[in-house]
Amino acid sequence: MSLDGKIGIVTGGTGGLGLEIAKELARNGATVIITSRKKSKLQKACNMIGKNSYGIELDVIRTKSIVQFIKRVSKDFNTVDVLVNNAGFPFERKIWFKKVHDITDTELLNILQVDLIGSFRVSKEVLKIMMEKRKGVIINIASTPAISGHSCGSPYSIAKAGLIGLAKHIALEYGQYNIRSYSVALGDIDTLAMRKSLSKTELRKAKNENTLKRLGRPEEIAKSIVSIASENFSFSTGNTLIIDGGKVII
Repeated sequence: MSLDGKIGIVTGGTGGLGLEIAKELARNGATVIITSRKKSKLQKACNMIGKNSYGIELDVIRTKSIVQFIKRVSKDFNTVDVLVNNAGFPFERKIWFKKVHDITDTELLNILQVDLIGSFRVSKEVLKIMMEKRKGVIINIASTPAISGHSCGSPYSIAKAGLIGLAKHIALEYGQYNIRSYSVALGDIDTLAMRKSLSKTELRKAKNENTLKRLGRPEEIAKSIVSIASENFSFSTGNTLIIDGGKVII
């Protein structure tokens, strides 16, 4: 499952799941580029990842920032083999527990701008590089509510559903360039952000909602993503892979 010599980008890669994905890519031989809006976080995260990791500032909702980012990646690395669209709007309880009729336009648009539109913009620019090199893999971090629906968190579900649609379009439009794309629909993952966001009662409930009766571990997700990015999945594209401990089975 070697990724030796590959260049991988993980947006929002300075903490949580993104950082774990970046670490796993690096462990498997890839040179990893992580992004964040905050320069102060980048060097610390690169130190945790180890050699062959680079941090570049990127704000996915600003076109100028994306253009500058892509220009630097093209100049310094010449290619992009793997893009993981992981950057997302922070979880906010006051939004999460609102019903659809109470969600404001601003709340919806703020989440869409980061999770969906930001990922679309980055993918669009990276695709130009991948088309020229005639190879590449794009992986979108989605979630199971985008498939099954949920009783709360509608703006997040809508954004993640859009990412699933984006992955399908990339697969169908760019397969001729040997470019593959996927969505990874995640269940409840045991990150620090999740533990800070939920009460103990809510965490217990989350653990018991899936067949395995536990939260997913970030390293489990990271290993799955590395496998998808490798040649192990060379004849698969456009799929949504559900990694949620067996809560949603289709």
